This record gives sequence, C-alpha cells and structure tokens, in this order.
Amino acid sequence: MTALFGQLRNPLMRYVRSLGVAAHDAEEVIQDVFLSLVQHVRGGKPRSNLPGWIFRVGRNLALRARQKRAWTETLDERLDPSETPEEAAVRRQRQQRLEAVLRALPERDRKCLEMRFQGMRYREIAEALGISLGAVALSLERSLKRLGQVE
Repeated sequence: MTALFGQLRNPLMRYVRSLGVAAHDAEEVIQDVFLSLVQHVRGGKPRSNLPGWIFRVGRNLALRARQKRAWTETLDERLDPSETPEEAAVRRQRQQRLEAVLRALPERDRKCLEMRFQGMRYREIAEALGISLGAVALSLERSLKRLGQVE
C-alpha cells in the first residue's frame, strides 16, 4: 500500500486538481481515497487494476468535494455582511466576464492554462500536448494577457 501511495499520490493530486478541486480539499480527497483503498482491500474485494480503482474513487470524491465547496461558497456569498449588494453584483459580473474569456480561448491555449494551473511545468505541458516549450510559453502569455484585460 505504501508503495502504491508513493507511486500514485502526485498523479492523483494533479488529476483531482484538474477537476477543479482546491489544493487543501484535494489533500483531503487523496487521504479519503487511500483510506477507502485500505477498507477495500481489508474487505477482501478485488485487487485487479488498483490504480484504475484509485483514480475512479478519486474522481467521485473530487466531484463531491467540488460540489460541496461550490454550495458552501454560494451560501457564504449570501451570508457575507461586509459585501454590499452592489459589490456582489460587480464581483459576479467580473467573474462572468473571466469565464467568458476562458471559454473563448482556443482549445490549446485553454489546455495549457489548465495544466499550468494544475501545477504542471512547461516541459510537462509540452510533452503532454506534443508541442514545443516555446509554444507553451506563447500560449500561456497570450491567455494571461487576455485574462488581464478583463475589467
């Protein structure tokens, strides 16, 4: 089990983060995945393709964590007395503009940005997408420039 944890922890972390889970929540998801794995093995359940099982459970737990976080943040927004309704409206409009810019990015630029956000290095992104390091740098520069123009 320890070897499996050492081998799969970082790839699982990147995968969970790619599903939109914050870093501190991703740590909890990973702990829950491996706790579930111990229970799975102790329960005498099948041990074939444990890496696949780990990523499937990780996906399910990550989606639940993301959904829980979104609901909590929405509730917190409604309960935040320090933010005026006008400030909340401005913040929501800016968030919508950022999301629109992200959706409008070319697919490769969006993938580069997502992978970089997940903590991948330029070289890893280049290898994963089959492009040069220069193309990764240009793509990220272009994407960040567009996002920076959102007011």
